[in-house]
This record gives sequence, C-alpha cells and structure tokens, in this order.
Amino acid sequence: MHRPDSCTKPSRLVRLVLLLGLALLLAACHREDNLPWRLTDISGHMPDLAFQLTDDTGRPVTGEDYRGKVVLLYFGYTHCPDVCPLTLAHLHAVLERVGPKADGARILFVSVDPARDTPAIMHAYVNAFDKRAVGLTGTPRALEALSKRYRSAFTREPSQADGQYEVSHSSAIYLFDRQGHARLLATPAASQDDLVHDLYLLLETGK
Repeated sequence: MHRPDSCTKPSRLVRLVLLLGLALLLAACHREDNLPWRLTDISGHMPDLAFQLTDDTGRPVTGEDYRGKVVLLYFGYTHCPDVCPLTLAHLHAVLERVGPKADGARILFVSVDPARDTPAIMHAYVNAFDKRAVGLTGTPRALEALSKRYRSAFTREPSQADGQYEVSHSSAIYLFDRQGHARLLATPAASQDDLVHDLYLLLETGK
C-alpha cells in the first residue's frame, strides 16, 4: 500500500529548476497578452458579452450574434440632450480613423429608455451617426439586468410639465473582443488617439 510519507522528495535544486520553469512559462503566457493598451484593461474583471434583446430592425438578438466582431457597448437613449449624441459622434470619428478594418467592429447602443425608444426610432437615431451602429432595446427587466451585469446604472428623472423626462445614466464605453470577452473600458472623455490605438489592436490581433 502506497504511503504518502514514503514518496521520494525532490532535491532542493530540482524544486528550484521546476519553479523556474513554471515561472518562465507563466511569464511567456503573460507576454502574449500583454498588449500596450492605453485604455483601462478590464480583462478577467467583467463578464462576457451576453444578453437577449431586440435590435433596431425588430429582430431578437443575443450576445452570440456579435461573435466575430469587436463590440463597443454603450448605454444611452435617443432623447439624451448631450452626452449620448456626443459619444456616438466620437465613436464614429474613431471608426473612420481606423479605416476599412472598422468593418469588423460594431457599436451597440443599448437604450435605457425602452418606453420611448422603439426599434424604429433607435434605427433612425443610430444610423444618423454610423452605419456600423446597432440600437438595442428590450423589456425594462432585461435592460436593468444587462446594466447590472456591467456595473452600470440608470435612473428616470421626474417628468417635466410637458411630460418629457431625462434619464440619468452611466457613460462608460465597454470594448469586447471577437470572442465576446470584456477587454477594455473607456469614457466619453477618452481621446480619439487612445481609442483608435486600442481598437486597432483588438481588430488586428483577433483576440
């Protein structure tokens, strides 16, 4: 019968060699993914792209439908007075600078105002900024779940006298690689140069 305490213990030199080999292997793996990102690297800290929503043509879609594309995910709404249109214009300019490779990217504009943002309204809105943008909407529960999944938040403000209202919302831009893994986090204040640099790397590496 095998006894655990009867195992031959490796010498100190052998243990050091094994540890050194493991360290070199881990370092090599780390170098393969140690790309020179300029934005905030969130690899391993956010979940993969996953949802069940409706796109701006009225078609049910999931996160799987965008596998193979680099995704820029942003929460907003079509009645947003300032940050949403500025962010979409910003992202359009970034994609234009990336050039033909930008066809491998998609902007997913997720509504935080499903009561007003119908698929048709979303379609007209996002296409006014970029043809590679897709508007997504869904039930309040589905949208809230997706927002919480990425630690985002939104709140409907009280209605004004004319019945209109605003929605306060987080303004982060989440970048996912072609496999749907969350990789980078940006804000609308991120420079075009930094976004172009990191988006090009995601498109070029295929990761």
